[in-house]
Amino acid sequence: MSATKKNIFERLLANEVIPMDDPDYGDVRVAVEETMGLNLKLNNAEGLDEVRKYLGEIIGTEVDKTTTLFTPFYTNVGRHIKLGKNVFINHACSFLDLGGIEIEDNVMIGPRVNISSENHPTEIGKRNTMVPLKVTIKKGAWLGANVTVLPGVTIGENSVVAAGALVNKDVEPNSVYARIPAKKIKEL
Repeated sequence: MSATKKNIFERLLANEVIPMDDPDYGDVRVAVEETMGLNLKLNNAEGLDEVRKYLGEIIGTEVDKTTTLFTPFYTNVGRHIKLGKNVFINHACSFLDLGGIEIEDNVMIGPRVNISSENHPTEIGKRNTMVPLKVTIKKGAWLGANVTVLPGVTIGENSVVAAGALVNKDVEPNSVYARIPAKKIKEL
């Protein structure tokens, strides 16, 4: 029995560190170009149903009717985004999803929120390497305007991240976090 080789997207979702000169990295570039075309259609859609249609094409699954996305919206690939029900994503958000972004039910995301599941080493000779780490936003969480969520972070259930915060560590459930870097300021 021979083992089946994982494709580059499976390797990224498995948090495999991948140099950009990897023989399969061209597949990422092809996916990015495809998503750029779909993003253009998404951001020029004339109604929420049309937005959900194109967003579904980007993420590779139907978007629930209870989920709302206000454009513009930006993502590099999109196929590693999982959206729950009753999710609200406000204007001008950017999701870099090669490492995976999971947004559970009843999440609210404010305008200009940036979520990245991708990083690079700081070492000069290795910066051209992708370091993917999944971001998870649990049920009922609320990210205020202009929040940045870094790779590998989990935002706890029912938590609130205040506007402008930079989240570089996990957020406890039922808590409010604020500042740069984000720190717990109270429990809910």
